[in-house]
Amino acid sequence: MTQRILVVLTSHDRKGPADAADAAPSGFYFSEVTHPHMVLSEAGYAVDFVSPKGGKTQVDGFDLDDPVNAAFWNDPALRAATENTLAPSQVDPEAYAAIFYAGGHATMWDFPGNVELAAIAARIYERGGVAAAVCHGPAGLVNVKLSDGRYLVDGKDVSAFTDDEERAVGLVDTVPFLLADVLDERGARHIPAPNFQGHVVVSERLVTGQNPTSAKGVAEAMLPLLAQRVSA
Repeated sequence: MTQRILVVLTSHDRKGPADAADAAPSGFYFSEVTHPHMVLSEAGYAVDFVSPKGGKTQVDGFDLDDPVNAAFWNDPALRAATENTLAPSQVDPEAYAAIFYAGGHATMWDFPGNVELAAIAARIYERGGVAAAVCHGPAGLVNVKLSDGRYLVDGKDVSAFTDDEERAVGLVDTVPFLLADVLDERGARHIPAPNFQGHVVVSERLVTGQNPTSAKGVAEAMLPLLAQRVSA
């Protein structure tokens, strides 16, 4: 039976709180979905999309000069899947071998506080599945607790959008918290690389990447862990 991967997209649509009418638009960062999707689907995995609110999502980093982005966007079924995402209440964690949190600045406002998605991630991980995230996607991991009460990231090495990268894009004073700092507060060991270089960290069954350049590498690093899960 084909194994399934659950990809989490943000429902938020701006770089700021919901009532910030003048905030810049945002959404899930396109290449952080399209490149991992290509890797996972070519490896034979089925991919489903979920978002905190379910239904329609918005795209950030929309670049059709990237052939992988263009192929995804021009596939009516794939585009429809991101515009009609599952709600957390529709997800059975038992059906998934992995959960992958795609990034985009918007995730910083709706990923951390979503209790349902946190419970889904914890269940997938504790069943022997893989948890993965890229760029700002690890915002979805900061409040995931396992059944023993510990944070999923506690004691693990992680990668995520760095404080220096946040300063470089001029959004330190916009985001509600600095992601790398909070991961460290949760007991993770945040391991940065130079700004905007691809960087992937694997720690047990947790795979994280620093920025959009890392997205494909995160999916590639998931594959051997998923293969081990099948053979176990």
